[in-house]
Amino acid sequence: MDFQFIQQYIPMYVEAARLTLTIGALGIVLATVVSILCSAVEYYRIPVLRHIVSVYVELSRNTPLLVQLFFLYFGLPKIGIRWSAELCGIVGLAFLGGSYMTEAFRSGLETVEPIQKESALSLGMTPVQTMWSVILPQAMAVSVPSLVANVIFLLKETSVFSGIALADLMYVAKDLIGLYYKTPEALGMLVIAYLIILLPISILGTLLERRLRYAGFGH
Repeated sequence: MDFQFIQQYIPMYVEAARLTLTIGALGIVLATVVSILCSAVEYYRIPVLRHIVSVYVELSRNTPLLVQLFFLYFGLPKIGIRWSAELCGIVGLAFLGGSYMTEAFRSGLETVEPIQKESALSLGMTPVQTMWSVILPQAMAVSVPSLVANVIFLLKETSVFSGIALADLMYVAKDLIGLYYKTPEALGMLVIAYLIILLPISILGTLLERRLRYAGFGH
């Protein structure tokens, strides 16, 4: 193991991790917004929109992220739509993550008793207020394990960003292996970088789940 090589190229991994986290965080936030809207459409059984959401979920869940990124980065320019690699990464991650999180939120919404919605409406709350203040908090509490798993899944999926020339962690590792043939060192730093990113999220998710369970949410 060449520790001098590792020390020399750690800054490259730090910069790549920063890019990975930035794009990953923005994509996950956007995916969360998309999933809340889609799950609300399914929960309220809105005509036409329900079918659009169903098609979106099936299309997104049954196509690889790399294929989606290629469509955004290489396909859209053929019809005059050009996006930066960073924007393609954010949109692609949001498109994929939105479908998985929609299923997680939908499962959470189904656990909320109908009487909760009826009681809120009878008290004069609007459907939007009922969803935001009564239904959604309970659904999110139930959905925490699935949401944390999806966040980790999406951050791991950023490893395919190298396919559209984004200098993420995987791109740096492959570049160093190709240039210097330092496979153990490059892959070792890659594994450690992902562990540093993902382990805290996993631990925080577990603690949050236990706290919500202790507080009585989701029952």
